[in-house]
Amino acid sequence: MPKDRPAPDAPAPLVPLVDAHTHLDACGATDAAGVAAVLDRAEAVGVSRVVTVADDLAAARFAVEAAHWDSRVWAAVAIHPTRANVLTDEVKAEVESLARDRRVVAVGETGLDYYWPGKLDGCASVEDQIEGFRWHIDLAKRLQKPLMIHNREADHDLLAVLLDEGAPDTVIFHCFSSGPEMAEACVEAGYVLSFSGTVSFRNARELREAAQLVPDGQFLFETDAPFLTPHPFRGAPNEPYCLPYTARAFAEITGRDPEAAAASATATAERVYRLS
Repeated sequence: MPKDRPAPDAPAPLVPLVDAHTHLDACGATDAAGVAAVLDRAEAVGVSRVVTVADDLAAARFAVEAAHWDSRVWAAVAIHPTRANVLTDEVKAEVESLARDRRVVAVGETGLDYYWPGKLDGCASVEDQIEGFRWHIDLAKRLQKPLMIHNREADHDLLAVLLDEGAPDTVIFHCFSSGPEMAEACVEAGYVLSFSGTVSFRNARELREAAQLVPDGQFLFETDAPFLTPHPFRGAPNEPYCLPYTARAFAEITGRDPEAAAASATATAERVYRLS
């Protein structure tokens, strides 16, 4: 993460909020005390619960541990599409074992990423990504847990694989970043779209248009921390306490009252993740 910008000031509280997708390990939390410190900062501004998400096996182990350390934390586990080439039988067995944990509320993040192949050393090929995505879809259906999707420049193929495999009952598009056409397709299919700090970026015209098409009951808010810090703090380190900035930006773009938007997103998070 960039170190030349200070962490954002704490926003005015907005209650209630759930950070639907964050990475506590990448935020610097390494033990129970570190996790509690991040959640204390978040809770002070109304973010009372978070879902910490894995993108590799080590992160999956940490996510489950963190969810047991602190009752405000829940977990999602999977192998990120760019790492799908590590999905041996042994890795699959451990991911499935972790995903069965009672504190794991989703299988994710999985999906397709067409940006990085050819640019990132060791990145999984498109073929490996599709095979891995199919396996995660099957896992989510077998465990009857939501599927949390990472999608980068792969709209058409991602929807095609979901259609071919048969989507789980609940599909969440983490950090939704596509335009209105994709938003319409997802809304029609009953998928849930999770909005991050990117929705506040002034140059994200198509994304901001897409946000206006998503009804109550089908949107979530997330930080994807420590990445994608919302405007006007773009480039600074992100953390769950920054979520009210994104929620207020989404409310402004869609013509909603911020408190109503927060309440709607939280009710959706509680429903799709079955949060107690």
